[in-house]
Amino acid sequence: MANQLRVGLIGTGRIGQVHAKSVVSHPDTVLHRVSDVFLEGAQQTAQEYGGEATGNPDELFSAGDLDLIIIASPTTTHIDLIEKAIDAGIPALCEKPIDLDIAAVDRLREKANATTVPIGLGFNRRFDPHFAAVRSRVLAGDIGNLEQLLITSRDPAPASTEYLAVSGGIFRDMTIHDFDMARYFVPEIVSVTAQGFNQFSSDIKGLGDYDATAVALRGSNDELVLITNSRHASYGFDQRVEAFGSEGMLRAENITDTNVQHYTANLVEAKPPYQNFFLERYMDSYRNELEEFIKRIRGEASNTPTFEDGRMALVLANAATESAQTGTTISVSAR
Repeated sequence: MANQLRVGLIGTGRIGQVHAKSVVSHPDTVLHRVSDVFLEGAQQTAQEYGGEATGNPDELFSAGDLDLIIIASPTTTHIDLIEKAIDAGIPALCEKPIDLDIAAVDRLREKANATTVPIGLGFNRRFDPHFAAVRSRVLAGDIGNLEQLLITSRDPAPASTEYLAVSGGIFRDMTIHDFDMARYFVPEIVSVTAQGFNQFSSDIKGLGDYDATAVALRGSNDELVLITNSRHASYGFDQRVEAFGSEGMLRAENITDTNVQHYTANLVEAKPPYQNFFLERYMDSYRNELEEFIKRIRGEASNTPTFEDGRMALVLANAATESAQTGTTISVSAR
């Protein structure tokens, strides 16, 4: 199509592959350039999905033929690449988090918030159809005033020790998705109370990190948000949201591949297992995330998380880490 947006992709690891699939499946986008410092990865991705491969991401900013760049490279590269996108005038959709260091984020904050170049953060769970439907109905007043929000997020199994060692810890790596989801429902969070637990993994404990967490957030209107995380769940990828209000409740449950239930003399309402990997559970959300960012590029109303949303998720993650380590409630209203 003549009006397709030409997309550049930086980073061709696991999440880069997800974005490549989203780009080629969208009728308004085409994968035009692909970059990875491991050139072979870029070449393989370009061979499968299209585009010109390079080992130098700077070539994407200087080429002058891109309408959108997706940043799916390691976290340590995000700040630099976002700034280059701003300077080049190319809209950029960047994976979370912006950075693990809030000082580094704040050095770019003024520039990122002042630019007219669209910058989006990849908190894809906002665009899960089930969670989005709950939020839309909360905004429509279906349960009256929102009083409590319960977010459950448990991974099937921990990532590798090598990854976890550089992840920034469970609050910045895993719970950060839930912090953004919390702010999607309750934008003004004023305090964080968190606990970290070492329940099953000596490897994670050896890294000085937690394998499970419990977080309570207070909203500016005294809303209560409770987040429960674990690095393992024997029954699959556990992803649930419950919104409780003055006039009722809305709930989004876990997803199975079918809704067929099995009844026998020994069991009733048996269902297939929950989906066991984030790519299965959230593939639709990544496609919707791209669609929303395209809306922002075109000047339309969009729910794409902004640079400031990304910063606030990190602020909450840092506060949760401090709270868990000190056993105190941390105020975040002025941060």
